[in-house]
Amino acid sequence: MDGNCRMGFLHSKKSNLLSAAGIVAAVSLSALNSFGAGPAQPSDSTSIFAPLSTPADSIFRLSLFVLAVTGVIFVIVAGLLVYSAVKFRRRQNDDGREPAQIYGSNQLELAWTVIPVLIVVVLFLTTARFIHGIQDARKPAKAIDVTVVGHQFWWEYRYPEYGIVTANELHVPVSDPKDPTPTFLTLLSADTDHSFWVPRLAGKTDLIPNHPNSMWIDPHETGLYLGQCAQYCGTQHAKMLLRVYVQSRADFDQWVKAEQQQSSPANAQTDQAAAEGERVFEGTACINCHAVRGTVANGRFGPDLTHLMSRETIASGAAPNTPANLRLWIQNPDAIKPGSLMPAMNLSDQDFDRLAAYLLTLH
Repeated sequence: MDGNCRMGFLHSKKSNLLSAAGIVAAVSLSALNSFGAGPAQPSDSTSIFAPLSTPADSIFRLSLFVLAVTGVIFVIVAGLLVYSAVKFRRRQNDDGREPAQIYGSNQLELAWTVIPVLIVVVLFLTTARFIHGIQDARKPAKAIDVTVVGHQFWWEYRYPEYGIVTANELHVPVSDPKDPTPTFLTLLSADTDHSFWVPRLAGKTDLIPNHPNSMWIDPHETGLYLGQCAQYCGTQHAKMLLRVYVQSRADFDQWVKAEQQQSSPANAQTDQAAAEGERVFEGTACINCHAVRGTVANGRFGPDLTHLMSRETIASGAAPNTPANLRLWIQNPDAIKPGSLMPAMNLSDQDFDRLAAYLLTLH
């Protein structure tokens, strides 16, 4: 990890390991499950109590240790309070006089000074050890590199090794503990502060403009894992959702191969409406924000649409990627995501139908 990333950890990283157990179980479970669209969502897909990656498991184990220590403290303090309340409660024969006051017990003062200090030192050293294990983990030669860019209000994923740019749905290979294939994420922001957080895979890490951060995951089981931006970033922060698809190595390689291909122009040529829709797309402001490989569209403000219809969701997970939702998204983005930065294109009905027909060919 370079100096910038270390400073990013010290000043901006939100992987607050000590508070991991108390953060989020209630808020994220309801929010993510209500907004996460698409099939195959396990019921515990956002639970921090079911970690399936080394960083998440480390946070979970540390949380249990902290909970045990603080639980013992709570039981002792609460027990003493209950004992005192019962033992020294007011009785009928009390004369109302103030009890004898005792000052200057060196033993008591030493105990309530030294014991808390020792507890804090133990918690600090334990936490530092776990942080070191996560932040300074060795990067294997077979690791997958992904650059994550947070935008208002969607995620961009770049795979520099494979020349792939996609959006909102992160695909990574499963990592066998016997032969680890972790995924290392470089975190950037295109506008304001964001926070990358998939509870079952890792802790929170901030994306700060002009200040790269990093994190890594090594999922041990295939499946779909949900998360979301955990730093308030504007109107649609709550719908800036994360979907991480953990695939077998063979399925991941197949996905990579498909993503490296351009959307076949033959699809558009066999459908007159789609062919005309491509011309509508290239003749409007769409190309200023979006890119489609093999066309003149090379915008970077919005998601890359080259393989739009291969994704299960649109609008950063806010709605399933169906023809009806796609048409509604083009026609009136605020109907799905009020406050989104995508403008309504105000096309004629004919051009709107052609554009929708073209986008449906982008597999």
